[in-house]
Amino acid sequence: MQTLQPVTHPIPPLYDSRSRILILGSFPSVKSREGRFFYHHPQNRFWRVLAALLETEVPRTVEEKSRMLLERGVALWDVIGSCEIAGSQDSSITGVVPNDLTPIFSAAPIGAVFLNGGAAFQQYRRAGWDWGVPAARLPSTSPANAAWTLPKLIEAWRVILPYLE
Repeated sequence: MQTLQPVTHPIPPLYDSRSRILILGSFPSVKSREGRFFYHHPQNRFWRVLAALLETEVPRTVEEKSRMLLERGVALWDVIGSCEIAGSQDSSITGVVPNDLTPIFSAAPIGAVFLNGGAAFQQYRRAGWDWGVPAARLPSTSPANAAWTLPKLIEAWRVILPYLE
């Protein structure tokens, strides 16, 4: 059993003035914290899902991933700025301090927020935010969400596309 560790989010938000949607996870996994970038675990399906929806090759490097999202109007960050967590287990999270999303909403015309999984959605609601745009929960791309196959994830995540047109 892993013990709870206090951790501060080590990855800055990814956005620019052209970002039209904001995708929020809960908190970076151990692999993402080590790699200093989002969805760094090779089994996480986030990059495969987004590449399929955006009809492009799956990006490999941090630079390719960043460029793919920014060129298509996608901002990316996490709900939680700091917390206590055991490894990468969302279910263990306590002592949550939310990230400040104000800089993103001040700089970009965000039209919708999409939450990657139940923990992100729960923490988003708990923060009590109302940015005046729709916020929708999507199924987690985490490998722990094995009930959702890649094709099912792609179909469910298709709801982001109208906001990117």
